[in-house]
Amino acid sequence: MGNCIFCRIVAGEIKAKVVYEDDDVIAFEDIRPQAPVHMLIIPRRHIERVNDLKEEDERLIGHLVLVAKKIAAEKKIAESGYRLVLNCNRDSGQEVFHIHLHLLGGRRMSWPPG
Repeated sequence: MGNCIFCRIVAGEIKAKVVYEDDDVIAFEDIRPQAPVHMLIIPRRHIERVNDLKEEDERLIGHLVLVAKKIAAEKKIAESGYRLVLNCNRDSGQEVFHIHLHLLGGRRMSWPPG
């Protein structure tokens, strides 16, 4: 997936402000933050959209959420609250077609979100 910006971040070809990484995922600051804390948590393996997930990806998706929880605690937004967003396809606002979980916090969120 040579033209995928997130795959290039995973490969180290593009620099990002990484806040967490392990064998399966990497998390970094969003370059266009929508909140004081705005991180993207992505799988290292390229999966374009939620619709492309398979049964065997269940553990990976759960891991993304648990990593978000850990980062929220480290950024001191766990108690006040945070939002997790996982978009699927263009009408939802997905711009990069490599699944990514948004972690947003550090301010009061409104509803509906968009």
